[in-house]
Amino acid sequence: MTHPPYLHPDYKSTVLRAPSKPLVMPKLGPESVELTSPVFGHQELGPLDADLTRQHPGEPLGERIIVTGRVLDTSGRPIRGALVEIWQANSAGRYAHGGDQHPAPLDPNFTGAGRCLTDDDGRYHFVTIRPGAYPWRNHLNAWRPAHIHFSVFGTAFTQRLITQMYFPGDPLFPYDPIFQSIPDEKARQRLIARFDLDTTKPEWALGYQFDIVLGKTPMEES
Repeated sequence: MTHPPYLHPDYKSTVLRAPSKPLVMPKLGPESVELTSPVFGHQELGPLDADLTRQHPGEPLGERIIVTGRVLDTSGRPIRGALVEIWQANSAGRYAHGGDQHPAPLDPNFTGAGRCLTDDDGRYHFVTIRPGAYPWRNHLNAWRPAHIHFSVFGTAFTQRLITQMYFPGDPLFPYDPIFQSIPDEKARQRLIARFDLDTTKPEWALGYQFDIVLGKTPMEES
């Protein structure tokens, strides 16, 4: 089994949000389900949307990294023009969100959100800051491994898939019930980015490769 179950008791919030009754299919008209492109529209992508280190007057604190990869179907064909969004904590492990109140510093030069469209080869490319681990009160002394959230829109707005990218060698993997909720060990490994020296820019930023294969990369539907 590749995808995490809706109900995973060790991940406590799933107890509250996992479906407990049969699915009720809504009656939607064609205008609700036949959107054929990302809702934002290609023209609204800004020149700095994919570079999270240049969205503010100053440079953010932390380790600059490059994250790139391809969005593919199960046959290995590239998915062109897919909208890829990311969001993440800053280098201290805090989100620029009012709901995150744990005692780590905010960075005025880092919002932690970006987006881009895949090219003809299905490739996306982001410049960002390596996020820090953070506490999340799921259980005693609970800490999330460093990760970046990914959202991918397919050929229609209704085809949105969400996943997380982790970094190699993180000692928190065995203690994280979200990561461990994926039953298949090989599937869990597909969520860990690969350090790539060819992507790394000398004296500027380390590079990571993270391919997203729709149907094989563990995803949470939204």
